Amino acid sequence: MKQGVMLNAYPDSMGGKLENIVTLLREPELRGAVSSFYILPSMFHTDLDRGFSVQDYELEETLVKQEDLKHLQEMGIDLKLDFILNHASVLSPQFQDLLKNGNRSEYKDFFIDWNQFWDGYGNLNEQGYIEPDEELIKDMFFRKQGLPILMVEFPDGRSVPYWNTFYQKVWREHGKTKYLGQMDLNVKSELVWRFYDETLKKLASYGAAIVRLDAFAYTSKEVGARNFFNEPETWEILERLTKLGEQYHLIFLPEIHASYGEKRYEEVAKRGYITYDFFLPGLIIDAIENKNGDTLVRWGKEVIEKNISTVNMLGCHDGIPLLDLKGLIPEERIQGLIDTIVNRGGYIKNLHGQKNIYYQVNSTFYSALGEDDKKMLVARALQLFMPGKPQIWYLDLFAGKNDHEAVRKAGKDGHKEINRTNLDTAYILENADRDVVKRQIEMIAFRNTCSVFKKAARIEFTSYDTILKIKWSYKSESAELTVDFEKMEYTINEKLA
Repeated sequence: MKQGVMLNAYPDSMGGKLENIVTLLREPELRGAVSSFYILPSMFHTDLDRGFSVQDYELEETLVKQEDLKHLQEMGIDLKLDFILNHASVLSPQFQDLLKNGNRSEYKDFFIDWNQFWDGYGNLNEQGYIEPDEELIKDMFFRKQGLPILMVEFPDGRSVPYWNTFYQKVWREHGKTKYLGQMDLNVKSELVWRFYDETLKKLASYGAAIVRLDAFAYTSKEVGARNFFNEPETWEILERLTKLGEQYHLIFLPEIHASYGEKRYEEVAKRGYITYDFFLPGLIIDAIENKNGDTLVRWGKEVIEKNISTVNMLGCHDGIPLLDLKGLIPEERIQGLIDTIVNRGGYIKNLHGQKNIYYQVNSTFYSALGEDDKKMLVARALQLFMPGKPQIWYLDLFAGKNDHEAVRKAGKDGHKEINRTNLDTAYILENADRDVVKRQIEMIAFRNTCSVFKKAARIEFTSYDTILKIKWSYKSESAELTVDFEKMEYTINEKLA
């Protein structure tokens, strides 16, 4: 995995389509600033959840053309792409074939018929789906209220419940029920594994070097299990998938949110996979607001000592993680972060409506910091000097503010839209000369090109009072960041051969 900087955006995030982002990356200020690009899955044919409900993995040519991907390769920029391992859209060819042909479909076992799965383990209710025995589901991890099902209407008039962990949309149109949904795949089907292989081959053909395994911890389904990171089944799925990916020279990044105390990140790393540093965004805000970098240092040292390979970030297409911090900082400090960000215009994202179980806060990172330029620059400097491959959310780069109008338009459960504003070319050009933008770009370019930042480098941390220092050294060269949290200032000193 390249150690350089990774841009993160939707294909239409900057200028309306990928072609415009390619043009932007060729500008003198950004040329050579990034070595990787994480393009979110609206680059494929999708219909729901801003790209994460994939119909198929062909290019959405209104946004992305094959020549755009070729141009990125010619610029030396490799790609990180999503593989939505757990589910596919109702509108996928496989589910549409199932709807058309019912039990005669070759895909009848491709998805999970809820009633077949729970047959013998519950009672059929008046709505036509089995309510599992309470003892079997009391510890199950649900992402939304109620059972994770979508009632699907077949041409013969039957309504059949299918497993649906994530998003669904149901409405009436011209007297008929319409629906969209992210339908869970049956990993026990060999046809699903054939689909996995074909998809990985296609992603590699687009120029993918890293494949993010979206929601992989939900793929294993077993009666009586938690159905989130079932063991050993989840590891067996990941190992089998890894063997497929090796054919196409792919590196996998399994996406998993879990509290620090569960040590899931450590398990993933021990098995040789890179992992997301979902702790860093909250830790950086905590350090800035409390003017103390001790916990940040403790986490950085752990990453190094345990040889944890990470992709780190500030903002991303989701919210700022909070669940992950449990066990790393005290509960009252986590609550303090929540209160601060909400008071600055953010929204709390709770797990299936339970107010006492927090998941993330939806906000731009800039707004989470009180739209303070000095704080934003300190946050970026810290991210770039922490261990791991830095991933840069496009909106953070341009100091994007909370988009409350987008949330209002999105309606119920539309909190994520607060941090997904598409920037047009005029906005980008208008804001390119802002100091908070220019200095971020300078830092990013430095991080991407400076020879000190490599896997073999030694990283040292020093923290005292309101001062934090992070130093990278390789042979006779070094780069050192000094942050003064009291003054909210930073300096970068480099010593090159």
